[in-house]
Amino acid sequence: MPKAFFLDRDGVINENPHPINHVGQFAFIPGALDAIRMLREHDYQVFVVTNQGGVGLGFMKQEALDEIHRHMNERIAEAGGMLTEIVACTHKPKEGCACRKPEPGMILELVRRHNIDTSRSYMVGDFYTDIQAGHRAGLKTVYIGKEELKGKTPQPDYIFDSLFDAVTSLVGMSERSH
Repeated sequence: MPKAFFLDRDGVINENPHPINHVGQFAFIPGALDAIRMLREHDYQVFVVTNQGGVGLGFMKQEALDEIHRHMNERIAEAGGMLTEIVACTHKPKEGCACRKPEPGMILELVRRHNIDTSRSYMVGDFYTDIQAGHRAGLKTVYIGKEELKGKTPQPDYIFDSLFDAVTSLVGMSERSH
């Protein structure tokens, strides 16, 4: 069974000073492209699971979201990385769907469809909702955000400053333990 990294998009792969509503606003976080390339080199499937409620709220069109994801995917491929699949919840934030994080719907569907070994897989996010979704899906969780998590349950399994730091540490760690 394949192992995987499930990545939130905004704040993990790309800078997130404000909502990204068109491709011109998309800028990779330093080290993100290298991190995704390293994951491919170590045989991890890489998925993007992102809440994009701006579509449901009418702030952006589905076509603009698709263009952002096409651009992101092309740049990742040019850098030697590969995304297995990108899934976005475009429902309004309070719509009550099963896919919007902290619900694990997007992750669970990908796990089922791609036969992912959850015991060897990670969810990386910059919000506590990412940690909740990853935990509910049975993944190890990696937090790279700025929120205060003290007193919140569950706590992330790992805390790093960036996706690059997380991948460098965790992929190296798992390689040494096998």
